[in-house]
Amino acid sequence: MHDMLKSVDRYRSLILEAERYIWQHPETGYKEEKTNQYMKEQFEKLGYELHLAEGITGFYTCLDTGRPGPEILILGELDSIICPNHPQCDPLTGAVHSCGHNAQCAALLGIAAALKEEGALDGLCGKIRLCAVPAEELLEIGYRRKLRNEGKIKYFGGKTEFLSRGYFDGVDIAFMVHTGVGNSYHVNLGSVGCIAKNIQYKGVAAHAGGSPWAGKNALYAATCGINAINAIRETFKEKDIIRVHPIITHGGDMVNAIPEEVTLESYVRGSSYEGITAANKRVNQALCGAALSIGTNIEITDIPGYAPLNNSLGMMELCRDAAKKADPECNFVWDEHMGSGSTDMGDLSCIMPVVHPHMGGAKGRSHGNDYEIADPEMACVSSAKWQLTMLQMLLENGAERAKKIIADYEAPFASKEAYLEYVTGLNDCGDRIEYTENGNAKVRL
Repeated sequence: MHDMLKSVDRYRSLILEAERYIWQHPETGYKEEKTNQYMKEQFEKLGYELHLAEGITGFYTCLDTGRPGPEILILGELDSIICPNHPQCDPLTGAVHSCGHNAQCAALLGIAAALKEEGALDGLCGKIRLCAVPAEELLEIGYRRKLRNEGKIKYFGGKTEFLSRGYFDGVDIAFMVHTGVGNSYHVNLGSVGCIAKNIQYKGVAAHAGGSPWAGKNALYAATCGINAINAIRETFKEKDIIRVHPIITHGGDMVNAIPEEVTLESYVRGSSYEGITAANKRVNQALCGAALSIGTNIEITDIPGYAPLNNSLGMMELCRDAAKKADPECNFVWDEHMGSGSTDMGDLSCIMPVVHPHMGGAKGRSHGNDYEIADPEMACVSSAKWQLTMLQMLLENGAERAKKIIADYEAPFASKEAYLEYVTGLNDCGDRIEYTENGNAKVRL
């Protein structure tokens, strides 16, 4: 069997240079032009023929061992977050890789390089798909709504969009390693899913000093809505791991006018679609009640965010075994909890076995202004070694392990089409209150 670990070491400089370049050129989802171009050029230098995403960033490529077997998808995420007070953020956009996706891409490039070495596929069967995917961080909801309205995307998350376009057709198992804080190899049961929300309170403008009684204050309605959400938090069940965290993205136009339009964005997160939809209805009730109290209207746009991620038990065990094989002295953490962040890897877990573990190497607060890659060797080089070891263990011996994982996994949905039909049905948009001439109101939650 080819020594993948030594192969990765031979490309150490390539990997670490990629980590620094991408860190220095952060871009948010569906805007990753420089990052995408850099990764594209590096893959092409290695001899890969790429399938470029049409009209958006991202690409994938396939390797065929020439022997029948399952197809394994390995991913790296292109996008950054926004944190304007990070000392190394882009001064114009506030973008920064306080998510560690730069290290993921560097590891993916190392994997690609190692797989191109002579003899790398010896002893393996099936196919390998490598994917640089955009837009994992679910932010800039207004921008993504614009892309969707223009017909450029159907889904806000890059993996869901790629799934809908057929870019993952034929894949049997998917995995990726996310960068984590600390020095451990870490796997847990998964993470919560979410619905994304765009909320617009619609009031009536008036002079704030001369005739405030003639207006209807959308900002006051919005703050009442936020307080109403806070008032129902204790009613959410612990097992559902509900998280709601609204922000105001537009709070008025000038100080001497009653705010006529105020916009919020939020998620409703939860560990199951049942829990998410039930909590979302309660949140909409609170938001609409606030609008009624002030006499404004409210437009709520509910958008399918990400599905809950349920890591395959077989893939979790693979993570553990591969970590011990790649790094016998590693600090491996098996966590029996579900995380309260969200990722579009959850969407893939709805139709196939996946795993989304974490590799240390970063320090600071995830998505915070002190986050950085403290140990690029661990975050990038060791991550590539871990993933290649997982790949080998899946596809060696006639893909015996991969076939068992596939056979044991009970997917929540029977097919890609069934899943996409379900999440598309979560879309809902429009004014929620109809005021009647007699002063009553009809509310649609």
